[in-house]
Amino acid sequence: MVEGARLESVYSVIAESRVRIPSSLQKKCFSMYFFLSLKNYRIEQNLIKMKKLFFALSLVGMLMTQTLSFATTNLLTIQEAEQQEDAVVEDAMAEETMEEEAPVVEEEASVMEEEAAPVEASFTQELKKRFIEGGPGFMGIVLICLILGLAIAIERIIYLNLATTNSQKLTAGVEEALSSGGVEAAKELCRNTKGPVASIFYQGLDRADEGVESAEKAVVAYGGVQMGQLEKNVSWISLFIALAPMLGFMGTVIGMIQAFDKIEAAGDMQPSLVAGGIKVALLTTVFGLIVAIILQVFYNYIIAKIDSIVNDMEDASINLIDILVAQKK
Repeated sequence: MVEGARLESVYSVIAESRVRIPSSLQKKCFSMYFFLSLKNYRIEQNLIKMKKLFFALSLVGMLMTQTLSFATTNLLTIQEAEQQEDAVVEDAMAEETMEEEAPVVEEEASVMEEEAAPVEASFTQELKKRFIEGGPGFMGIVLICLILGLAIAIERIIYLNLATTNSQKLTAGVEEALSSGGVEAAKELCRNTKGPVASIFYQGLDRADEGVESAEKAVVAYGGVQMGQLEKNVSWISLFIALAPMLGFMGTVIGMIQAFDKIEAAGDMQPSLVAGGIKVALLTTVFGLIVAIILQVFYNYIIAKIDSIVNDMEDASINLIDILVAQKK
């Protein structure tokens, strides 16, 4: 374009100067001017085409961008709608499944309740199971304490019930025998009567010839002997009452030690490692306390029975001394 302008300016200068230029040179100048003008025209046309092409490409890009965004939005909307429909369908299916399974669950619950009744009824089986889980070592020792304590308690209860007599009737019979047959008749009555009161009466009447004081001393001394007979082996029951919980607590301590040993060996705190030791600990403690409670009930009954018999013995001894004093007068 610049060269064409220069040629055009040169051509105009030559034309204005009216200088005679050969025709061949003029033709060459005209041909060059025409060629350059045509070239400039083509360049301008190409630029216009490029601008149109660029504008068309921009328009197509904008249209494609809008189309993609619209399609993406529609796709997301469709997916959300499908998810909502799937959720609604799943909820409906879940409700139908729950409605169908509800009677089945109720029937299973009723069956389980019916089966649970005999399981709960088998107390001995459950007790045996827990005893084995607690470990034979300490559980066996606690069981031995229970057996020995119950044996002594039953023996004492039988003995104390046999030792219980009607002291008022015996006192009235001794007084009547002394009035009618003398001391020997009263002694024969006491010899044929069971119980500590009759034995004390016999010892007092046996010393009656030596005086009231001698009879009183014999009654007091033999009363102590009878009290010792009543309290025989009761201390063993109190020992077992104290020993059973101690053994249970010892099982607790040993079970915890075993649990911590397992944790140390494994290097990790897992419930399965601790559960065994803790179960042994708790079961031994529970059984020890149960044994202590059972034996404590029997022990209290025996002590109350002994106190009742001792009070009866003291009252009867006082009445016997009063009768002997009255006979001396």
